[in-house]
Amino acid sequence: MASAKDTTAKHTAVTDTAAPPLMPMIERRRIEAEILKHVYETLKESHGVAMAQKAVADAVRRSSIEQGARFAAMQNGETSIEGFAALQPLWTMENALEIDVIEKTETTFAFNVTRCRYAEMYRQMGLGEIGHLLSCQRDGTFCEGYDDKLKLARSQTIMQGASHCDFRYTYEKAES
Repeated sequence: MASAKDTTAKHTAVTDTAAPPLMPMIERRRIEAEILKHVYETLKESHGVAMAQKAVADAVRRSSIEQGARFAAMQNGETSIEGFAALQPLWTMENALEIDVIEKTETTFAFNVTRCRYAEMYRQMGLGEIGHLLSCQRDGTFCEGYDDKLKLARSQTIMQGASHCDFRYTYEKAES
């Protein structure tokens, strides 16, 4: 677990580059996917599927952690489940996700995604085999950058064939 000093340093380090997204997240992901598609295809040809998927997964993971830290910095390091939930419209913009909220408390944000246009978009782009790497894995790794007290439990995703995605975020309160 990061110390208060480590957490402050992490958030301070990205403050200079923190800027609100100027476009809906689905559009941002489409642009990223257009580039990563070529990287993925090139790596598949030269190094095989497993290595190509690992490279994409590692790169997206790093990007997601960095993005989480930028969003935390925009909240001046005052992260919480409420602050995290307030970011959700960036991902749902343009009807990118259809969501049923199950529970929202001081320590829990639980919801199901019943339609995911991200999954639809990746399949249309011919990226269905790595859509989970391009978006789904970001959901948990974003938490690592945003606040290490924020945890995601999810057992299924639409991208991998389920009827819905079951997001269960919990926020661990600081010990008194």
